[in-house]
Amino acid sequence: MKLPLIQLRCWFKTLALASCIMSLAACGFHLRGDTLMPFKTLSIKAVNPSSPMVLELRRNLETSHVKLVDKPELAEVVLNIVSEQPEKQILTLDGGGRVSEYQLRYRVSLRAYDNEQREWLPAVELLVNRDFSYDDTQILAKQSEELMLYQSMHTDMAQQIMRRLSHAKPVLPQ
Repeated sequence: MKLPLIQLRCWFKTLALASCIMSLAACGFHLRGDTLMPFKTLSIKAVNPSSPMVLELRRNLETSHVKLVDKPELAEVVLNIVSEQPEKQILTLDGGGRVSEYQLRYRVSLRAYDNEQREWLPAVELLVNRDFSYDDTQILAKQSEELMLYQSMHTDMAQQIMRRLSHAKPVLPQ
């Protein structure tokens, strides 16, 4: 029994789609979903509590079903954001000595501990950076691009902190 050419093509497309779906399932791919935290309550102590990164971090924690409390003594864990530093460094200059490329850096120093002063996250400095080209004939566009890159860096930093918090556990004295 011969299948018509159109039915044969349709059958091959279905087979290809099914094999792609099965290979994705076999490789362990799954959506990230909610981040489970090893604590129920958290207090954030930050140098700048209204910074974009801290606000993003708060939103992420709330979606993870962590209750944010204002008083550190009421929290299971205190996240101390010691410093946040945006930096801008010249990467390259053109032949005329004008800047043609910058590197943006965003550093955050933090630590996490509980009310018994046990470390949950030892003091660490996290760094996110982005390179971007610069053209002084397009100043407004490049300023807008720089702001968007910093927003992206704030989001990335908040996600890095969330991943670290999700694996945090108290260091027991030895």
